[in-house]
Amino acid sequence: MNPPLAPWLQQQLRSLLAQRGHALLLSGPSGLGQYDLALALARSWLCEQPGPDGACGACGSCHAIDVRTHADLCVLMPETLSLELGWPLDEGAQKEIDDKKRKASKLIRVEAARDAVSFTQFTRSRGRTKVILVYPAERMNIESANTLLKTLEEPNGEVLFVLATEAAHQLLPTIRSRCQSHAMVWPGEAEALDWLLQQATEASKPVAREQAAVWLQAAGGRPEDAMAWAATGLQGTTWAQLPQALARGDWGTLAGWPPAQQLAVLQKLCHDLMALASGAPARFFPTEQLPPAPRWTALAQWSRELMGAARSVEHPYNAGLMQEAWAARTRQVLASRPSARSA
Repeated sequence: MNPPLAPWLQQQLRSLLAQRGHALLLSGPSGLGQYDLALALARSWLCEQPGPDGACGACGSCHAIDVRTHADLCVLMPETLSLELGWPLDEGAQKEIDDKKRKASKLIRVEAARDAVSFTQFTRSRGRTKVILVYPAERMNIESANTLLKTLEEPNGEVLFVLATEAAHQLLPTIRSRCQSHAMVWPGEAEALDWLLQQATEASKPVAREQAAVWLQAAGGRPEDAMAWAATGLQGTTWAQLPQALARGDWGTLAGWPPAQQLAVLQKLCHDLMALASGAPARFFPTEQLPPAPRWTALAQWSRELMGAARSVEHPYNAGLMQEAWAARTRQVLASRPSARSA
């Protein structure tokens, strides 16, 4: 059985179940629970004894979803994520990967989208409807999105769609226009901290509320991203001292982190310094630990460079040289002349 939904997700589930329509688009930044909410919706729609709060969790349909064998549920996601979350791949795709003919795809392949279209044409196996869950929907390329488009607009029979995304702006406008959109709700800080502490306790790793607050700040208030920081064992003093260390050219804390995580830290630092230069509050780091904000033009240029680096961070030509370049560039930007507002 799946663990219970976080309170803010349960509230959204109850509201969404009361709505009508055949296609929902759950959108918002990462870490707000899009996948968990999408799966909870699918479970509820397919459940044999659903209630206003969702699926019963005990019927044959709920069990079939728990063991990833429900014949009336099609989960459309990148192969890498399917393998991570335990959703089975098509036999042909699984054999190609097992035989090392190719690597698992990080995108939603057009072949998988075609299989989803075929899925809608089969007779229902158990209940009154079929469900297609697409996550993360922005991983559909143009071909796979267009393949799904007509079926999304005019599904065959009783088919419900739930698409979840962390980058709605990357979806085709025609995909967005065919769905009822739901913006993911941000939990309050106290609610998110209570949830984090509960998760830590259930994992037999109780922590102080102050430590959980550091993870939540490092995640920009996003609870699931905060759980990822918790898994790294990040300490409060380490996080607080990081901006000043980077300003000195000290890359030691980041040295052992994956490149994508290093880049995310630099983007968060750049964001907070831009906020500081604009007279707004910092979001990711303690304000008192930030170095003086450089001029806006320098920060804007650095932000563009970091965004460009994000496009190839998973496939660097030389990870060591790339990190050396990041460290040097960070020190250069932070050592530049402060803006008039922050001086």
